[in-house]
Amino acid sequence: MTDALCRPDFVTRAAPLLVCSLLAALFVVTPAGCDGDRPAKPTGTTAGSADGKAAVDCQREPIAAGEQVRIAVIPKGTTHEFWKSIHAGALKAERELPGVQIIWKGPTKEDDRGQQISVVENFINAGVTGIVLAPLDDVALAKPVQEAGRAGISVVVMDSALEADPCREFASFVATDNYVGGQHGARRLGEILGGKGKILLLRYQVGSASTVQREQGFLDTLKADFPDVQVVSADQYGGATTESAYAKAENLLNRFADLDGIFCPNESTTFGMLRALQGSGRAGKVKFVGFDSSDKLIQAMADGELHGLVLQDPLNMGYVAVKTLVAFLRGEKVATRIDTGSAVATPENMNDPRIRELLSPPIDEYLLR
Repeated sequence: MTDALCRPDFVTRAAPLLVCSLLAALFVVTPAGCDGDRPAKPTGTTAGSADGKAAVDCQREPIAAGEQVRIAVIPKGTTHEFWKSIHAGALKAERELPGVQIIWKGPTKEDDRGQQISVVENFINAGVTGIVLAPLDDVALAKPVQEAGRAGISVVVMDSALEADPCREFASFVATDNYVGGQHGARRLGEILGGKGKILLLRYQVGSASTVQREQGFLDTLKADFPDVQVVSADQYGGATTESAYAKAENLLNRFADLDGIFCPNESTTFGMLRALQGSGRAGKVKFVGFDSSDKLIQAMADGELHGLVLQDPLNMGYVAVKTLVAFLRGEKVATRIDTGSAVATPENMNDPRIRELLSPPIDEYLLR
């Protein structure tokens, strides 16, 4: 996984309002307009990686000893099971960190960029100590993150990358290597098709960096490893809700009657497509690989209607994102990129202990208290 982490598209940016310049093997970092009440005089160091590229650690001056730490955790949405697991992970970290308070708030719908921007701005005005953000849009959320930095608020980005200058706007990027996740999906689908057939990709939505990378990893790997698999559609988007994905999936299934396989890059597109396959009587007949998990998707796999799920570790992602931000606030070095891993669940391995834990994270232990 190290090589994947060091690809240019899987890079995180470092500390708040910092400007880093690479001088030989040392990063020299200077503050750029930092809030005088929250001095951040970071240093950066480099370490070699498997492919010879530099991996960066960043550091700032610690907040005052004993200062209450209020962390705003802002997901892309609040309804999907994935975000509930992220929330549980953040609360798990809160339990382990004395003096840390987690405040959870996000937009209701995963296409409401305006609402997510407002949530970030409200937390800036409230003067939180730090923000963990899963940006809905890699461009639209860059400005609010810059505003947080100008206010002296440190930021960790999770799940989806942000278009921002390295070593300026945020301390760390905690996420699945989404390109690798897409590769997992392509290999699973290609293998169960025997390396041939007609397939389609139902994309998620424009501007979602995480799913764009999954989709690209999927298409690149199919082309390279399964040249006899024909992609008949890869330009349609399911949108932010299960209902919109269901409507788009119905249209696609009506257009392509002789389809052999399908890949969907997130929970809502996967479930929307599952419903459309069930409604058309084609569930289980078309090879189907999705992304992320829910109770209904697990049942569909057990019933033979779903042939693979690429799984992230969202509970761990929320946990690591909060722990990383608190460590950074307390003056510790943090990695600018952290891969929280992925795996593939299949009907054959879905009862293995580790896969079962990823399919059904123990979120109630943290959410119901």
